[in-house]
Amino acid sequence: MLTWLLRRIAHLPLPMLHALGALAGWFYFGTGRMGRRAMDNLRASGIAPDEKTLRRLCRATARESGKGALETFAIWQRPQSVNWVRTCHGWEHVEQAWAARKSIIFLTPHLGCFEIAAQYYAAHRPISVLYRPPRKAWMMPLVSERERDNIRLAPTTLRGVRELLKALKQGEAVGILPDQNPGKNEGVWADFFGRPAYTMTLARKLAEATDATVLTAFGERLPYGRGYALHIEPLTDTPTPQAINRALETLIRRKPEQYLWSYPRHRRPRGVELPPDAGHAEI
Repeated sequence: MLTWLLRRIAHLPLPMLHALGALAGWFYFGTGRMGRRAMDNLRASGIAPDEKTLRRLCRATARESGKGALETFAIWQRPQSVNWVRTCHGWEHVEQAWAARKSIIFLTPHLGCFEIAAQYYAAHRPISVLYRPPRKAWMMPLVSERERDNIRLAPTTLRGVRELLKALKQGEAVGILPDQNPGKNEGVWADFFGRPAYTMTLARKLAEATDATVLTAFGERLPYGRGYALHIEPLTDTPTPQAINRALETLIRRKPEQYLWSYPRHRRPRGVELPPDAGHAEI
């Protein structure tokens, strides 16, 4: 029943979808554990200069997170969703990589609409996207619908990493969520908004193995369901975990209300020791 309902909702016009998502986000992301975590992470980030701004940002990020949840299902269901991209800033960096016959690693954080970048690129050339299989089995058919035409899914397993490496060696592109929490032995502690965050090392390993161009990408969500503005920028430093986190901070500060602050970014994975003087970390 829930799968059926999500499929029906996914075909609503984008303005209506975002309006419904904002309402749902207020209840799901703005209250309870999600709301408390978003408030704690925002407060610790230092982005908000005062308590009034902090609370305003928390309300805004709850609404935006709700929009993000519903638009994700819509993008999976609707190949034509690529037409929601109204403008793309930085596409020349993609074309430069093509001209140099280099593969591309897209780092797409939990900022704005992080599904639309892969859709936009796939309208031109193939891309393989790293994904974490859902814990709830009923969601897997929905997730699998992301795989179409030029989009291939690679699970967060050794097999999936091999698929990414193969795609890069063939001159193709891959997409990675760089602020997704890795498992034990898959990351290192790196500063993120003033606190240690266990950060994946995969991007650096793939870049070193293939000499791929590393680009950040995020789809800025335009107001009133008007679509998205896609932003693509080169990562000028070696893609170490710390360099990636610095680049993500720069992006997030531009649109802090569109970041998924309720995500447990500073959680300590099981079996991973905290760095010295790290204090308490959520498990």
